[in-house]
Amino acid sequence: MTSMKDREEGFEKKFAHDEELKFKATARRNKLLGAWAAEKLGKSGADAEAYAKEVVVADFEEAGDEDVFRKLRGDFDKAGVAVSDHQIRHAMAELLETAAKQIAGA
Repeated sequence: MTSMKDREEGFEKKFAHDEELKFKATARRNKLLGAWAAEKLGKSGADAEAYAKEVVVADFEEAGDEDVFRKLRGDFDKAGVAVSDHQIRHAMAELLETAAKQIAGA
């Protein structure tokens, strides 16, 4: 009986750990994505860092990635920067992989 309880607790701990890693990777991806977008928007230095933080905060509006996508799409459109939806989504996917590797190596 104890071994089943131990297994259950082990699965719960692994699930919690995996969720924490996923959260950290997504937050890091958003920071990297913000830096990528800031460069395209012509921002640098403190302005680029502040913009990257705005992208991280935008992810807390709703579950999933659509809030971040909408922020970037809106900011690119407002600034007249020609970046396609496909380019944004590709950067999001690519930078998530980069962030996950960084988290795993940390």
